[in-house]
Amino acid sequence: MATTPVADLTMKSPRNLALDHLRGLIVVLMALDHANYFVAQRHSTGEHWGGAFPEYSDAASFLTRLVTHPAAPGFVFLMGAGMALFAASRRARGWSERAIVTHFLIRGLVLIGLQLTVINLAWKTSPQTFPAVYQGVLIALGGGMILGSLLLRLRPGRLAAIAILLFVGIELTHPDPSLWGTNFGEPLGLIFAYSGGSDFYWSNYPILPWLELVVLGLAFGRWFVADPDGAFKRSLSLGIALLVGYAVLRVPDGFGNIRPRAGDDWIGYLNVVKYPPAMTFTLLTMGVNLILLGLFARVRGRGTRLLEPLAVLGRVPLFFYITHLYLYSGMGSWLAPDGTSIGAMYLYWLGGLLALYPLCLWYGKFKTRHRDSLLRFV
Repeated sequence: MATTPVADLTMKSPRNLALDHLRGLIVVLMALDHANYFVAQRHSTGEHWGGAFPEYSDAASFLTRLVTHPAAPGFVFLMGAGMALFAASRRARGWSERAIVTHFLIRGLVLIGLQLTVINLAWKTSPQTFPAVYQGVLIALGGGMILGSLLLRLRPGRLAAIAILLFVGIELTHPDPSLWGTNFGEPLGLIFAYSGGSDFYWSNYPILPWLELVVLGLAFGRWFVADPDGAFKRSLSLGIALLVGYAVLRVPDGFGNIRPRAGDDWIGYLNVVKYPPAMTFTLLTMGVNLILLGLFARVRGRGTRLLEPLAVLGRVPLFFYITHLYLYSGMGSWLAPDGTSIGAMYLYWLGGLLALYPLCLWYGKFKTRHRDSLLRFV
């Protein structure tokens, strides 16, 4: 098997630029989803393991939501991969395992703290009623980072086995949809296992159902360190296999779906449970993400230059996440307080991206010049 010097992990070769390109595409799609929420005010509700399932009045509304689904699982997977690459590069610099784990512990706590303060403040400016305390994606990321840091020394095969155990185990142990609302008084369940809650505390991103993707990302990162080209080939083949798995589990509409689909048309077929992610949600979204990652790795020359805007955005995902929430929230509050059509919302989305790009370009350069500052935790 070919090997790659660990020092190369910090270089922007076409092989690891693929990670930035995918991350950049993910934040662009995430921005579309949140522009839909804040500006159009047509964002779907539901997609939970119980309760009312979302209905869509037209194909445009559904497709606008569907194309954004790969964002959250892609973020979690890429975070796991980044953890493995960071750990490998720091070991080469002489860091101890304790120092590496401590870094991820601090960074995970920072993510959780940002969710409970800066991020939740942005969500509370939305036109919809919001709970006093919201467990959003940064808590799943922060909790997954803390737990995943304990697995950094495991071999890729063992990491893949753990990911599969979590993937199947969450589905087997998840509450039946008929129990929706009856177990919302169990804090540990809401924090770690299933979505739901009350006006005071609501959880959309329990930690354990998303941990499987952190662990899969760790495995990919270990594969990448040993053989980047082989890792991307595996990404393509695995992505195709996951999409086949989606079709196998979705057609019978039984195990792997958490709850039966809402309809028998094509929208019903693709309208999957996200909170927490059903096996079919993960198969569909990660199938797409892994195929895209494999394709991005094949880009060379002019294609790399054309994709540079995605790389710029993908290098500062947390900065983008925070700033884009306030930007689109402000657009919705000041420019479209009564909402817009889906078509008009796309113009706001594109305008927001144009405004965010120079900010992300500046912050990326600023962070590079201050690698050893507290910014390393952000």
